[in-house]
Amino acid sequence: MLSKAKSFPTVFAGIGLLSSVVSLMGSELLLHERIHMEERPYPCRECGKCFSRRERLTVHQRTHTGERPFLCKECGKHFSIQNNLTVHQRTHTGERPYPCKECGKCFARRDTLTTHQRTHTGERPYPCGKCFSQRQHLTTHQRTHTGERPYPCGECGKCFRKLIGHERVHTGERPYPCEECGKRFGQQHNLSAHQRIHTGERPYLCGECGKRFSQRHHLTAHQRAHTGERPYLCGECGKCFSRQHHLTAHQTAHTGERPYPCKECGKCFSRRQNLTAHERTHTGERPYPCGECGKGFSLRQNLTVHQRTHTGERPYLCGECGKRFSLRQQLTAHQRTHTGERPYPCGECGKGFSLRQNLTVHQRTHTGERPYLCGECGKRFSLRQQLTAHQRTHTGERPYPCGDKRMTFSVIKLAPKYQQLKLQRV
Repeated sequence: MLSKAKSFPTVFAGIGLLSSVVSLMGSELLLHERIHMEERPYPCRECGKCFSRRERLTVHQRTHTGERPFLCKECGKHFSIQNNLTVHQRTHTGERPYPCKECGKCFARRDTLTTHQRTHTGERPYPCGKCFSQRQHLTTHQRTHTGERPYPCGECGKCFRKLIGHERVHTGERPYPCEECGKRFGQQHNLSAHQRIHTGERPYLCGECGKRFSQRHHLTAHQRAHTGERPYLCGECGKCFSRQHHLTAHQTAHTGERPYPCKECGKCFSRRQNLTAHERTHTGERPYPCGECGKGFSLRQNLTVHQRTHTGERPYLCGECGKRFSLRQQLTAHQRTHTGERPYPCGECGKGFSLRQNLTVHQRTHTGERPYLCGECGKRFSLRQQLTAHQRTHTGERPYPCGDKRMTFSVIKLAPKYQQLKLQRV
């Protein structure tokens, strides 16, 4: 009897535990049922948004207070949610606990695995006429229709459909490194696009001409060359552009804004990529080599243009006379020989030019600017080609042969002049 009596507390303890479990399951069921009933009894006093659970309200309130109580001991970064810290710590440990059963690729987050699996199944569960594999992509996309930009930047006041990527412009944070070359990026999709430089992957095909592209927006912009579509309108002068950044760059011609200064020489630029290209004149960096002849270029588009000297490609056709050009700006300048248009006037003397760079060169006759320095003797020049020709007086290079092969010249225009002089002597 005594042995049976001793077992009673255990029995009652078990009943108490079972009661607690049943009670917990009941409360979880109640919380779950609110999803179906759309009951949200916990409102945020700051913005009025309502939540079905108190802990979700607590997490949400941190978006207003800025509180980030969960610290990464490895790098000091703070997070508002424990789960976000756990996922972040995997960037330090390299842990990827979620494998794809289809291809074996592993992921640090379950939702990233779920999204990846849709590349195998083709599932796009979020429709908006257009379909998306992730709900947040649908939500973000819908804002392109509504124009909603609910996230203001505390640094500059601009509003965005997504804020995190923009904030890195101010902080300089670039959390996505390229394992191939070490270059870092502020956004994952920028890293993915960059990696195609190394792999050579060009997954986006133009159905019109068969040309392939590494990024979807490059294909979209290219297709406008076939359709003639120019959806970006300048409100100042009515000129239309096929790409948003072309419009943005053009608008600085009206505002005179040049927000990107060179730290080396102080020169300012209207576009960041123009600054990047300019900085390479100081560093001498030429990261884009030609696979055909090995010549290096500071800009990818300069390499693309150069490669046409090997392929003979001239993709830009003049509809007036049928002449073809390897550069779009060559076609634009050529078309002005038909129209007589000279849209770039000199503010000093009023002379008009068909190309902006011709105006820039001309203005140096007024300012006396000579930006091209010979490193050998210190002499300065207003034109790059003048510097190139001058440097041959130091190197002795004479790349332009006369027709009879017995004479060579350092400047191309001297070869025909010599030939003409020979004829006059005869």
